[in-house]
Amino acid sequence: AEEVWNAYTEASWVYNTNITDHNKEIMLEKNLAMSKHTLEYGMKARQFDTSDFQDQSVTRILKKLSVIERAALPEDELKEYNTLLSDMETTYSVAKVCRENKTCHPLDPDLTDIMATYRDYDELLFAWKGWRDASGKKMRNNYKRYVELSNKAAVLNGYTDNGAYWRSLYETPTFEEDLERLYLQLQPLYLNLHAYVRRALYKKYGAERINLKGPIPAHLLGNMWAQSWSNIFDLVVPFPDATKVDATPAMKNQGWTPKRMFEESDRFFTSLGLIPMPQEFWDKSMIEKPSDGREVVCHASAWDFYNRKDFRIKQCTVVNMDDLITVHHEMGHVQYFLQYKDQPISFRDGANPGFHEAVGDVMALSVSTPKHLHSINLLDQVMENEGELEESDINYLMSIALDKIAFLPFGYLMDQWRWKVFDGRIKEDEYNKEWWNLRMKYQGLCPPAPRSEDDFDPGAKFHIPANVPYIRYFVSFVIQFQFHQALCDAAGHNGPLHTCDIYQSKEAGKILGDALKLGFSKPWPEAMQLITGQPNMSAEALMSYFEPLMTWLEKENQKNGEVLGWPEYSWTPYTGMQGSAKHSRPTTGQGSALTRGRMKWSSLGAAWPSQKPQESHGPVPGCLSSRTPNGLCPCPTAGGELSPPFGAPP
Repeated sequence: AEEVWNAYTEASWVYNTNITDHNKEIMLEKNLAMSKHTLEYGMKARQFDTSDFQDQSVTRILKKLSVIERAALPEDELKEYNTLLSDMETTYSVAKVCRENKTCHPLDPDLTDIMATYRDYDELLFAWKGWRDASGKKMRNNYKRYVELSNKAAVLNGYTDNGAYWRSLYETPTFEEDLERLYLQLQPLYLNLHAYVRRALYKKYGAERINLKGPIPAHLLGNMWAQSWSNIFDLVVPFPDATKVDATPAMKNQGWTPKRMFEESDRFFTSLGLIPMPQEFWDKSMIEKPSDGREVVCHASAWDFYNRKDFRIKQCTVVNMDDLITVHHEMGHVQYFLQYKDQPISFRDGANPGFHEAVGDVMALSVSTPKHLHSINLLDQVMENEGELEESDINYLMSIALDKIAFLPFGYLMDQWRWKVFDGRIKEDEYNKEWWNLRMKYQGLCPPAPRSEDDFDPGAKFHIPANVPYIRYFVSFVIQFQFHQALCDAAGHNGPLHTCDIYQSKEAGKILGDALKLGFSKPWPEAMQLITGQPNMSAEALMSYFEPLMTWLEKENQKNGEVLGWPEYSWTPYTGMQGSAKHSRPTTGQGSALTRGRMKWSSLGAAWPSQKPQESHGPVPGCLSSRTPNGLCPCPTAGGELSPPFGAPP
């Protein structure tokens, strides 16, 4: 098995770091060989009746081997499926947005930088709409066929549809209910952050483009998908004169390089007594975008080559704090690989997919603290005066919330959409409408330009064409705070959770390492028990971490009389600008479908959150109430089939 998987992984790496038709053909050939191997051993595993087996490890291995994923498809459909995936990912990876003067912009670094740093409304709209025209719109037909084949493979493996298979990886019968419970716990924090940020954008862009009772236009939040709002920190900073935690200027002034960023991350892991990166990692990883003209898949990912010594990261690293955090995320995956490399190959996997995503992020929660950045000379000073300290603390927590809290509804809705597509609740002729339904419902965002079923906006997000399940990131963003709290306790931390830095704590490192070594050999609650002392997912640690910010946001929103939620959910920025033909809304044809859809959603009882922060005000009249992987990079899942990779950051 190691030999077959290694051969495919090598071919996939070559293709991902040099996108050519020749390399694609070799990769597809190796993928087919791997599927044949998976099918052969999967069918053998299915011959065993494990009901009387005493050895739970053997039972667990056979159960995993018997789920053969796409290898269950007839060979012609398997080839078609693999080609669909590589075509969709290639469409995404080579997409560019071109101006009238023929200057063309790839997503990384050009469009990403425009979304992060530009504040001109129309320039942001150019990048936002252009990217969706160049990527998602071109893969809609392929995606429909991908759904059909994914579902067929799932049924052949004994699942009702592909979404049911994806959820089964968590081995939790109440998984969907557990997620809903967690989300409802976290909802008030998001609603308060949303209202606060909307007010700041109102000050910047004015009433014509921001409605204080409506959704936020999705292109104004500093990120192509509005999943992280960190890049608009300058617009929303609570205390402009207090310390702001941004290591980017110091990194650039001190001449940091991508390699130094990875070395710093490696130093953090080894300070905990964890395993250093092997020499192959440094020799073979791609940590910068090649300058020789090759087309590459820039979306960061971590790779296990299944020979217990070769582990790599592929990342088009930019020297800034955001990518420093991504580096730790990727290195967390590789640390997990290193810890479980001696397990049987079926157990070389995370306890659940969310665990794999959480490891590096836990490290980043320490790395990003003012205390730690000061210790590595990336922050000049740490406030000690009590008043200044409180203000700088709120600034710091806001910077983290713009990443962690802003992400939660996006992390939750991505697979809500796909699960409904897979089980037929969302029909092919409503893909885009229902996508914006969910983005409105959970994120309180609206598109800045008219959308129709000619568009396919889900495909403009990497994980959709790359076949990477996404609920793992929502799980990760919850459990990483549980891990952080437990490791901080082990490190002897005293004080608020957001000030903890576990650097150099061998005690914390041992607890984490012992859990990572288990890989997939035990059900995930046992790994959770090893780290936190109890077996359940909980939002309590996350809420505790952000408690000072939540208190501050509630007071600030109450002072400003903010409406929590978006009761005027049918408002759009382009309908509000009647004087501009450029942004005028079509009154006929498919362009008006979204508005019709919104009315339909309302009549179906879709719930847009809305209430005043002041308890005495009750609901606003007339509104309803409620609330950082590469699809071809390999990792073993059930039956040894290669699933979406570790290391694709959200």
